[in-house]
Parts: sequence; structure tokens; C-alpha cells
Amino acid sequence: MFQEAGAEVVAVAVASLESVEGWCQRAGIPYPMLADPEHRVAEAYGVYNLWGDGLAAPAVFVIDADGRIVWSYVSRDPNDRPGAQAILEHLP
Repeated sequence: MFQEAGAEVVAVAVASLESVEGWCQRAGIPYPMLADPEHRVAEAYGVYNLWGDGLAAPAVFVIDADGRIVWSYVSRDPNDRPGAQAILEHLP
């Protein structure tokens, strides 16, 4: 669905590479998932430890071909996520 719209999906987890590899294998995740054990990416995007739990808040960032964030959604709680259609509507 996203690839058909010309987009690439990549996930980043505040976890070790070993943990990320295990999650991907167990869950059959069909897109790249990157490890951010030192939470540098999560901190750079302003989503690290928002709830005081030492984790990254679930978030979606739509980044254009020039590397600019054109839309973002930061979850208010662990179960709050935008649907695929909402994300597709914000693709450049």
C-alpha cells in the first residue's frame, strides 16, 4: 500500500540489534526495523521518554525526498496510532 504510493516504511526501536532482529523474525515484520539502543534517533525526533518510561513514544514521521518532515503524529498513549489512510493522505 505505501510502496504503491511511492513511500518507504522504516521503523526505529529503542532496543538492541538482537532484540530488533528477534521481534522482526517472530512477528514477520515486512519492512526494515532499525535498532536505536542509545536512543539517539528517538531523542533527535523528540519522542524519547515522553511518558517517563525510558522508551520512545509511538510516532509516525512522513519525510519528503529532501529529508524534511512534512507531517508527524506522536501518540498520546501506547495504543494511539494513526490509520494507514491518514498517513497516505499526508504523503507528498
